[in-house]
Amino acid sequence: MHYGYEGRVAVITGGSSGIGLATAETLLRSGAKVALCARNPDRLNDAASRLARVHGEDRVLARALSVLDAEAVGRFAGEVRDRFGRCDLLVNNAGQGRVSTFAETSDDDWRAEYELKLFSQIYPTRAFLPMLREAKGAIVAVNSLLAYQPEPHMVCTSSARAGVQNLLKSLSVELAPDVRVNAILVGLVDSGQWARRFADREDRSQSRADWYRALAARKGIPLGRLGEPAEAAAAIAFLGSPAASYITGAQLEVSGGLSRHI
Repeated sequence: MHYGYEGRVAVITGGSSGIGLATAETLLRSGAKVALCARNPDRLNDAASRLARVHGEDRVLARALSVLDAEAVGRFAGEVRDRFGRCDLLVNNAGQGRVSTFAETSDDDWRAEYELKLFSQIYPTRAFLPMLREAKGAIVAVNSLLAYQPEPHMVCTSSARAGVQNLLKSLSVELAPDVRVNAILVGLVDSGQWARRFADREDRSQSRADWYRALAARKGIPLGRLGEPAEAAAAIAFLGSPAASYITGAQLEVSGGLSRHI
């Protein structure tokens, strides 16, 4: 599907794999120029090289950095302005979950998780906001269904995700009408962490397809499977596009029906 990003520039944090990389591919196919950042330079450069071979080196910019380094994020925003002259869409995607119960989570773990989840939104938003205002652009955050449907074995991440969703709702009001702010809430999406868990499975005779089907059944996913990164990317591309021009402060679930809240 083509989402109409000709002449537009998108910035994606956590863009070297998973949903971030799939979003870059989707937006490039729809005509955008894309700037990616991620912490691992080797993985990021490999991803950027593959994207550039297909879509052109002039349409891809990649910088290895931590989104928790405000100065590095600011420099990245400057590079995007120098290279592309604008930013129409910011996709805040960086940050994975922490598996722990309340009893297992130390004070340092709480602080680290809250810093990661909140400041991975705050620093990029602050750095790219002037360009987003100029472009009448959009922010799309990749958040988790845990924000509304917490899991006891992910108590720290669930709590931080709820805080992120509250922040996004506040931003959607404060930044209107210049910048739209929305989120996707992902459930179980195929990623490196699930691939690693499959590799560590107890029943070594179980195929990947069978293991994933059993996981979906155990989690109670009505569609009977995990999501694909490209499916999350499609939701991001829609919310950031002109087709969603009257949508802000919203959250779109990409969970295969896993949610139980109304």
